[in-house]
Amino acid sequence: VFGAAVGSTVRDKNCERLKLARSLYGMGLKVAGVSLLCQDKRVFDAMMSAGTPCPFEGKIGTQAKKAWLADPTQAPEGTKIRADALAKAAKEEAARQEAEERAEEKRRLEEEGD
Repeated sequence: VFGAAVGSTVRDKNCERLKLARSLYGMGLKVAGVSLLCQDKRVFDAMMSAGTPCPFEGKIGTQAKKAWLADPTQAPEGTKIRADALAKAAKEEAARQEAEERAEEKRRLEEEGD
């Protein structure tokens, strides 16, 4: 009788994150544990929606919310706050370019009129 087996391992980053967060929380490092969980966009969005924003560089509560709103590019990729900030920036850039084009057209028309 002859048998063979093959196997591989799969690294589950979410499972690792949960275990690390639980360990930090258990050691009394509650803010660090929550911060670790907040690296997941779903947790981040849920925390913001619940009115309990994720910690931001040691700030919690209202101070953290103000900091996230001041620099939403620091939020994890795929979060609502980051997507909104990117959309706003793109809209502002488009408006700036349009204003530039109008000003250039105005200058060109003025030069032709002279």
